[in-house]
Amino acid sequence: MSALLRHNVTFSGNGRVPLLFAHGYGCDQHVWRFVAPAFEEHFRVVRFDYAGAGGAAPGAYDFERHGSLRGHAEDLIEICDEAGLERPVLVAHSVATMIGVVAAGLRPELFSRLVLVAPSPCYLNQGDYVGGFEREDIDALLETLDSNYFSWARMMAPVVMGNADRPELAEDLGNSFCRTDPAVAHHFARVTFLSDNRGDLPGMRVPSLVLQCRDDALAPASVGRYLQQTLPCAQLAELQATGHCPHLSAPGETIEVIRQFLAELLERDTGAQRRSAPGQTA
Repeated sequence: MSALLRHNVTFSGNGRVPLLFAHGYGCDQHVWRFVAPAFEEHFRVVRFDYAGAGGAAPGAYDFERHGSLRGHAEDLIEICDEAGLERPVLVAHSVATMIGVVAAGLRPELFSRLVLVAPSPCYLNQGDYVGGFEREDIDALLETLDSNYFSWARMMAPVVMGNADRPELAEDLGNSFCRTDPAVAHHFARVTFLSDNRGDLPGMRVPSLVLQCRDDALAPASVGRYLQQTLPCAQLAELQATGHCPHLSAPGETIEVIRQFLAELLERDTGAQRRSAPGQTA
C-alpha cells in the first residue's frame, strides 16, 4: 500500500508551496480544521494521519517500527516523497514537532521551514533542564493510562486543553483521544513522554518558528526558551493563547503568527512565478 493511502493523505488549496500539517498525540488531521483552510488560497495544503490515528490504514502502526519517533519520521519522509512535495513547510503540533525534527535530521534538505506548535524535546526535568515533569509524575500518568485508558483520556483532555471556561474544547479533545485504539495509545504515550530529542536540536539548520502558549501544562515557558536558544535558526513567538492546543483554542492568533513567519517565503515564490510567466525575463 502506498504511503498516501496508508496515511489517508488529503490535498487542498491553490498555491504551489506545500504546507504540510502534522497532528499530535491522540488526534488526527481533523484537528487542523480551523487553521488549514486559511492557507488554501496561497499554499498547497496537505494533511495526513499518523499510523494508528484517524483514517490511517488498519495495521499501519507497527509496535517495533514505531517504538521510537524515528519510525514516524520515516513515515513522514515517505509521505513527502510519494506526494512529490518539494521543500514543504511543516506545521506540526506537540509530539509531531519532534517527529519533524527527527525527519529533518534524516533528510536535511526535506523541509524549507518548520512551524513548531507547543513543542517539547523532553518532558522530564533533568539537571538544569526544566521539561515540566519528574519521572515519578510520568510513571504515575502512564500507570493510570494502563489501568483505564478511557478514564485517563477524559481526565487528561481538560489538562492538555486548558481553557477551563470553554469545556466544549476539552470534550472535543477527549472524544478524539477515545477514538484512538487503546493499545496504540498506551504504546505511543510511552514513546512520546519518555523521548528525549534534545540531542537532535543543535544540528538542525531549518528556519523554524516556535509557538509557545501561556499556561501550557505539557510544555512550560522554559521549554520554549530552551528551544529558541538551542535551535540554530529558530525564532520564538509567545502567544496569548493558553493551554497546549492553540490551533483549537485560538486559531485566529495561530493563523496570524504563522502567516507572518511565511510571508517572505510566499513573496519569494510569487516573485518567481512572475519572472517565469510568459513575456517576463527569468
